[in-house]
Amino acid sequence: MSGEQELGITESKEHSPGEWYAEVVQKAGLADYAPMGGFIVTRPRGYAIWERLQDHLDGWFKDTGVTNAYFPMFIPESYLEREKDIVEGFDPEVAWVTHGGHEELEERLAVRPTSESIIAPFMAQWTRSHRDLPLRLNQWCSVVRWEATETKPFFRTKEFLWQEGHTAHADMDGAWDETMTRLGQYRRLYEDVLAMPVMEGRKPPHDKFPGAHTTTTVEALMPDGKTVQGATSHYLGTSFAEAFDITYVDEDEDETVAHTTSWGLSWRAMGALIMTHSDDQGLVLPPALAETQVVVVPIWQEDTKDEILEYSADLAAELEEAGIRVELDDREHRNPGFKYNEHELNGIPLRIEVGPHEVEDGEATLVHRPDGENATVDREAIADTVADHLDTVHAKLYASAEDTLEGEIREAESREEILGTIGQHGGYVKAGWCGDEACEDPIKEAIAAEIVMVPLDRDEEPIHDECAICGEDAEETAYFAKSY
Repeated sequence: MSGEQELGITESKEHSPGEWYAEVVQKAGLADYAPMGGFIVTRPRGYAIWERLQDHLDGWFKDTGVTNAYFPMFIPESYLEREKDIVEGFDPEVAWVTHGGHEELEERLAVRPTSESIIAPFMAQWTRSHRDLPLRLNQWCSVVRWEATETKPFFRTKEFLWQEGHTAHADMDGAWDETMTRLGQYRRLYEDVLAMPVMEGRKPPHDKFPGAHTTTTVEALMPDGKTVQGATSHYLGTSFAEAFDITYVDEDEDETVAHTTSWGLSWRAMGALIMTHSDDQGLVLPPALAETQVVVVPIWQEDTKDEILEYSADLAAELEEAGIRVELDDREHRNPGFKYNEHELNGIPLRIEVGPHEVEDGEATLVHRPDGENATVDREAIADTVADHLDTVHAKLYASAEDTLEGEIREAESREEILGTIGQHGGYVKAGWCGDEACEDPIKEAIAAEIVMVPLDRDEEPIHDECAICGEDAEETAYFAKSY
């Protein structure tokens, strides 16, 4: 095959989204499959997206009192067992280390599936007085969950990158405010950085984090009608504090149990980003996350080459000075058409074309990656103009994702309606629910859909008076959907 043929995406997002997704990830240079099943190699272009996402979130965490730390990736079995719900919740997915070299270990070490059980004991050591609270820690790391599922880069891998925040507070109000602050920051990341609308809610009791009092979630709807759990923020109550003795002496000199939280976002956000915005030409990235936001492509004949290259280089330098991440593609061995296809495949949000007409008229032609819309603009104040167009690109991506979500939230009053609606349309189906986990089973068994969330407000009236499955009194509204 020629380079041009190899460059393009051959699968269809609409007709074979799984194969299309895998092809975009590989051909856009984001990741490769590792030699052992369930693992991937994150390539520089993919890791750069993660770093930019991380920079935004890490900055917001620090602005709200969080400090970063790092804890060992190995957790003694005795530590893990101190919180029985953690053990029961993760036991099937825990990878164990039993030997160091040729020596068998006296105690098995878990490769962290999550870090509450290694972080909480040190939070207990570091918390003595009410003056030590709130204590806010975060770590950026990888975790391992040995799930026997088909590898899907950034969506389903045995090892994945994430951040996990862990905090201790004097009372429930402080811990709940923390839980909601982090949920709000996750929503901000999706909307302002990833250009994706999300829905906020709680996980049903049977699907909350093991040992948590309440698990809150942001959910993002994919174009194929499945939902992605975008991030979770957990109010843990006092269960972890009691298990790990996180107590403090209050102002009355009484020893009091702290309230704790944990919250996390993984590189699944990258999978949702790719799945939401990209198309049959390749990767599509919002400007905030693109390593290169603008590519300048000079188009010349031999008699105009020097003039066009100089004009293009000056333009690129001005954009770079203004803080815009720009690349000048002046490769001589590739024609403009090849360059356009390559930059579209790699998801560069904005292309600037410079030919003899642009030089002669003191202009530049701007082309938007998401839809190919182009505009010829004055060379004067080009940095401000380009910044405006990048904002427009973000707005286009958000509007498109919002259109996907709108109209994909439907209602149902019976088991048959839930099954039929999700089977035909996908998306979210709202129904009355009695609160019994057993009422989820018929939906899960028939079409692999589940209750992905319930409203944040526990006092919100259910959408219908009766449970759509069993007919008993409904306690709240359940959102059913298929999940990644």
